[in-house]
Amino acid sequence: MISVEELTKNYGPVRAVDNASFSVQAGETVGFLGPNGAGKTTTMRIMTGLFTPSSGDIKVDGYSILSNPLEVKQRIGYLPESAPVYLDMTVEGYLRFVCEIKKVPPRQRSEQIDKVVAECGLESVRTRTARKLSKGYRQRLGLAQALVGDPPVIILDEPTVGLDPTQTFEFRKLIQGLKGNRTVILSSHILPEVSMICDRVVIISKGKILAQDSPEALAQRLQSHSEFLLTVDGPEQEITADLESLQGIRDIRTVHHPVSGGVQFRVVADLENDPRDRMVRKILEKNHRLLELSVVTAGLEDVFLNLVTEEGGAV
Repeated sequence: MISVEELTKNYGPVRAVDNASFSVQAGETVGFLGPNGAGKTTTMRIMTGLFTPSSGDIKVDGYSILSNPLEVKQRIGYLPESAPVYLDMTVEGYLRFVCEIKKVPPRQRSEQIDKVVAECGLESVRTRTARKLSKGYRQRLGLAQALVGDPPVIILDEPTVGLDPTQTFEFRKLIQGLKGNRTVILSSHILPEVSMICDRVVIISKGKILAQDSPEALAQRLQSHSEFLLTVDGPEQEITADLESLQGIRDIRTVHHPVSGGVQFRVVADLENDPRDRMVRKILEKNHRLLELSVVTAGLEDVFLNLVTEEGGAV
């Protein structure tokens, strides 16, 4: 559906996007992640036809943003970080205006407005001017304008920035409602948000694409060791010494002493040498009680920090 091909964008001597390539399949929801100044917004603006690339190309549904810009724009709904609403227009009046500039056939405009108003939960404010809307409802209106015309691709640039927790929760539900029906690209600094919503992530830093995969697959590829939480009822020093003697154990340290009893340890082991059977046998041989054994999995935050620090590299 979307193919970003060796995309580069220069602003004088500054290279904002550096030979970036990635693809998004039809129906996917993809998170576009990177620190401030990484090139996310620039890439999105090129994708929507607002900026032209210095080199490379972006194709949407087979159409090039360079040679067929109108065909590309007709297939994209775009919500920038600040919702592009006219404050003196009513919700319905603004959406009717958007129908006109998107050239929705006149006979279909009322139906289109009814559809996006319902989809974005705007029924209760339909006749209200945008100036009187809360930040959350203005953002909903911004999403509604992106959905006008039923574009197959929706691009959302930091859509929950500035929303309170309740507004953020409700807006995330709206985005999740788009999944499967449309292809969605979502940029965000909120890593849990991306983990909850997106099927796949593309991580960019200093204009370069560092990784692209599902959050789970990225974590697995970057993980150089395995970690476990182990809670045992028994003498702390003795248990530590017993576990350190086992093959494949790299490190063991006490985390805390749970109120429920015992001692909780964090155990780091070789990735290719699963020590769980050996740990359990050793604990039972010493007549200690095993209260908990769980795997500690790397999350998207671990992946992100690993890649965008100086030590991180492309995968």
